[in-house]
Amino acid sequence: MTRYHWDAEDYQKNSSAQFQWAHELIEKLGLKGSETVLDLGCGDGKVTANIAQRLVTGSVMGIDNSDAMIRLARQQYPHLVFEQMDARTLVFKEQFDVVFSNAVLHWIEDHIPVITGIYESLKPGGRILLQMGAQDGIPEFMAALEQTIALPKWRNYFTEFSCPYGFKSIKDYQAWLPGVGFEIKRLELIKTHAIHQNAESFAGWIRTTWLPYNELVPECQRQEFIDAIVAQYLQSNAPEHDGRVSVLMMRLEVDAEKPESVLSSRS
Repeated sequence: MTRYHWDAEDYQKNSSAQFQWAHELIEKLGLKGSETVLDLGCGDGKVTANIAQRLVTGSVMGIDNSDAMIRLARQQYPHLVFEQMDARTLVFKEQFDVVFSNAVLHWIEDHIPVITGIYESLKPGGRILLQMGAQDGIPEFMAALEQTIALPKWRNYFTEFSCPYGFKSIKDYQAWLPGVGFEIKRLELIKTHAIHQNAESFAGWIRTTWLPYNELVPECQRQEFIDAIVAQYLQSNAPEHDGRVSVLMMRLEVDAEKPESVLSSRS
């Protein structure tokens, strides 16, 4: 997986949609307060802190592949535990009751090492609740993005480029989860919208989260490139009357359990 140059503080300012999705997902956990939780892909730590507030006697650890994100998380929440770690190479063994992940796994092409590591990280009876971008889940924005990179000014930067995201389907997880040992509770596509207060905040979201595209463009031209994407998108998706910009998204939600008796479940 390519290591991108995350600007953690800029991301924090432009990730309100991701935080809202995370808050909604945490509610679905129904935490009792005594669980040990792994927040996989914790980013700047605010979601981890939200989980921690619900744990009276339990604990939460946040992990992320970005050193910049981990530094900011530790700075802002020094009472919590954060570790830099690749989701594909988890090192935990039956340590957690819950593994939680929001808006992360579509950054990884091959999900099987991640799912396998999560399974090993969970105690018997443990649960996963994951939400990520779904296959073909952001069609209008992707159309604007593809139209922009095909323009003469930008296309030379993308001559050998292919979309690096791992947007997966329900069918993928229907096959993968039992193969690792999980019992599926629910697989669901969630329709939502990322709402940006104005075109400027929409541009901030592109700048801070669409790094595989942005980083192929010379730094001195990146803002112009982002502005071109915004203009292309708004041609077909006009802002609302108050200036807000809405982006339709379909998100894949994965709810599964590690059996209480692992041996009997595999026999």
